[in-house]
Amino acid sequence: MNVINIDLGDRTYEILVGENIDLVQSLNGIVSDFRVAVIVTNVIVAGYHLDRVRNSLARIFEDVRVIELPDGESHKSWDSLNNIFNSLLSWQCDRKTTLFALGGGVVGDLTGFAAATYMRGIPFVQLPTTLLAQVDSSVGGKTAINHPLGKNMIGAFYQPQLVICDFCTLSTLPDRELRAGLAEVIKYGPIADIAFMEWLEQNLNAVMAKEAAALAHVVQRSCEIKAWVVSKDEKESGLRAILNFGHTFGHAIEAGMGYGVWLHGEGVSAGMVMAAELSRRLGLVDADFVRRLISLIQLAGLPTKGPVLDANDNAGRYLELMRIDKKAEAGEIRFVVIDGPGRALVRSAPDSLVREVIDACCE
Repeated sequence: MNVINIDLGDRTYEILVGENIDLVQSLNGIVSDFRVAVIVTNVIVAGYHLDRVRNSLARIFEDVRVIELPDGESHKSWDSLNNIFNSLLSWQCDRKTTLFALGGGVVGDLTGFAAATYMRGIPFVQLPTTLLAQVDSSVGGKTAINHPLGKNMIGAFYQPQLVICDFCTLSTLPDRELRAGLAEVIKYGPIADIAFMEWLEQNLNAVMAKEAAALAHVVQRSCEIKAWVVSKDEKESGLRAILNFGHTFGHAIEAGMGYGVWLHGEGVSAGMVMAAELSRRLGLVDADFVRRLISLIQLAGLPTKGPVLDANDNAGRYLELMRIDKKAEAGEIRFVVIDGPGRALVRSAPDSLVREVIDACCE
């Protein structure tokens, strides 16, 4: 097992990366004076992993409760959040309660947001069961729900007590979900570590085959990069925004298609191609780099073309959705672009140029 620190002063915590991690031992000293554990999961993940986690927590806590939510991005909503609150209130949970997010990004974001707001803040632990959650969404304290007009627009920065990335949970992950997670892995190369991108070009097939050594390297290196960025900029006032490479376009795809039609990673993969093409047209990278990124995304079995969201004015619909974005300022869309391989920055671009990119990158 490897340990990665998120250095945030009195909110510092660890990410544990390994296989068949001992949950009881990992929690030693973290929740020692807490009485109640509440596991938040979904109906799919529960069938695979709930008994193991519940049995482990029963060795630590006097009372272990479970909240099972529906599966899917469409349920990352007020209704699901209220289901959590209703359960916590009906069980008379207090500040000596710890929430455990057992699932992918939807469960993690919902549980974290509930923890941030119930009684103005109770502790929670991330137990991510998908590749996407292990390499991205469980790390860094972003919590949120979706709104019909925009993804992740209602939420809070709230750090967990601990993140446990256990590869044993990935053995049950469907291939489509694994590929979607690879989009968040691939993004780290262009924005921060070109050597990691080169490694992925050589080893992606091993990752897709779920070989333990390859998964270990992917999860650890991704978490190391994100931990470094979050430690420098916890609340996305500057540097952390580069982690949204491809997300401005990708979130527009998710909202425009209806949450869950395209998985988050699928939207991000097409969004990365658009962002790379925008970078090229801004004169920041060359066509060879764009083709290289496209080849890697194709190798992962992910889409490289965005969908048409409006037959009459597709680019206009994308622009409309992208103006409702956390990086937008006074209605001006700001994009994460590649400023040379392994470097990224956030900047605006003329609508006319963005329209050209969208027209070229959608089908």
